[in-house]
Amino acid sequence: MLEEEKQYLLQLARKTIEEKLNGKEINLDEEKVPESLKVKKGCFVTLTSNGNLRGCIGHLLPVQELYKDVIENALSASFQDPRFPPLEKMEFKALHIEISVLDVPEKLNFNGETDLIEKLVKDKPGVILKKGMNQATFLPQVWDDLPKPEEFLTHLCMKAGLEPFQWKQDVEIETYGVEKFEE
Repeated sequence: MLEEEKQYLLQLARKTIEEKLNGKEINLDEEKVPESLKVKKGCFVTLTSNGNLRGCIGHLLPVQELYKDVIENALSASFQDPRFPPLEKMEFKALHIEISVLDVPEKLNFNGETDLIEKLVKDKPGVILKKGMNQATFLPQVWDDLPKPEEFLTHLCMKAGLEPFQWKQDVEIETYGVEKFEE
């Protein structure tokens, strides 16, 4: 992705959040949106404040044009992440925005926990863990905070509402890469 496209999306996310905080709807001239950002792609918008997570929402799969996904996920991360209260005006200036554009996830074939760990440690991808109706994901950036694969997978199980060591048993794993950029 070109640098100007990244900057466009970061500014779009910030403007979207700011307009909502001011009680306005975003007024976007879709004719001026670069064609390359009208391709369907999944993305996550991650918000931090003073180094702490403040919201993170996204789509794993391409459900709409990338620029529209950024708008929707910026609003959701700001005002609808169930882990946090809605963003307030006083928090806006300190808000740091990161956008992760996802590759389409692919099923990871592995033979037991040792094989799984070896394959994950090699590339440190984004990971989707599924068991029955339960599912959770960690973006590749989470490896920075949870570098040990056992710990990474244990936390991912808990995020999915599963027993901590469920990853050692019959789970489905998908992986994906991201193009991450931030302001």
